[in-house]
Amino acid sequence: MAYTEINFKTKKALKEAVKNGEKIRVYQPGPFGSKVHDGMVVLEGPHYPQPHRWQAQVTVKDHIIVEVK
Repeated sequence: MAYTEINFKTKKALKEAVKNGEKIRVYQPGPFGSKVHDGMVVLEGPHYPQPHRWQAQVTVKDHIIVEVK
């Protein structure tokens, strides 16, 4: 799973930010590096240690979210 740099509390808030043209970066925590490649990625939120309450499938280009499904 991957996360956004901003800790969005809801999927709706993430969608609105992308729709408004904000450049939201994604990362994947772990020992193998944090780069997320272009393409489809699944995100979770909000960030740990809060319980995850939403998931979103997003399209990433140049480490920036360009679409949220």
